[in-house]
Amino acid sequence: MSTAADSPRPSRTERLRASPPLARSTLVDRALRVSPRAPVLVFGPAIVALAALTIGRMPGLAALAWAVGGVLFWTLTEYVLHRFVLHLEPEHGPGAKLHWMFHGAHHEHPNNPHFVVAPPVVSVPLGALFCLAFFLALGAPAWLPFAAGFMAGYLAYDVIHYILHQGRPGSRLGRRLREQHMRHHFQDGTRRFGVTTPLWDHVFRTAGPRRRRPLGSPGAHTGA
Repeated sequence: MSTAADSPRPSRTERLRASPPLARSTLVDRALRVSPRAPVLVFGPAIVALAALTIGRMPGLAALAWAVGGVLFWTLTEYVLHRFVLHLEPEHGPGAKLHWMFHGAHHEHPNNPHFVVAPPVVSVPLGALFCLAFFLALGAPAWLPFAAGFMAGYLAYDVIHYILHQGRPGSRLGRRLREQHMRHHFQDGTRRFGVTTPLWDHVFRTAGPRRRRPLGSPGAHTGA
C-alpha cells in the first residue's frame, strides 16, 4: 500500500507550472485564472473608443502628446503597484490570502499561463477608477487621450508580461526584458519591478546589477 511519503516529489519544472487553487471558492478561483486573450478583448475596444472620442475635440499633435503622457504615467503606475502593492507580503490573515491570489501564486508558479495576466474582475474596476481620476484631474477632452495612452500601456504590460513568461523573445530588447524579469523571479524579488521598462528601477535605484549569477543557480531567490 503506497503512502504520501512514497509519492515522488514533483520536479522543478512541474512545480513552476503547477496550478494550485487560488481560493476556496470555485467561482472565485475560476475568475482569477485568466486567458491571455482577456485583456485584449476587454481593453482593446476601450482604447479604440477613447481614441475615437478624442477625434475632433483637440488638435492631433496635442492628443498624441497626452496619449504619450498616459503611456509614461502607466509605466510609473506599473512600477509603484508592483513594488508597493503586489509585493506587500502579510504573513497572516486576509492580507496573506489576497497576496497569494493576486501575486504570490504567480511567483511560486511563474510558468503557469493562467497566473500571468491580471484578472478583469480586478483590472476593469481599477481602470474605471483611474479614468475617473483622470477626468477629475485633467478635465475634458484631455482625459480621453491620456486614458487611452494609459490603458494602451497597461495592455502592453499584460501582453509583454505573458510573452516574457510563456515565450522566447527574439529581439534584443525582448531578451533584455525577459532576463531582467526572470532575475526578479529567481534571484532577487526586491529588485527589477519594471516589466515593460527598467526606467523607474533606475530612477529609484532598484535595477540591480546586470549579471549576478546564472538564472536557476543554487541560492536563487524566488521571492513572492
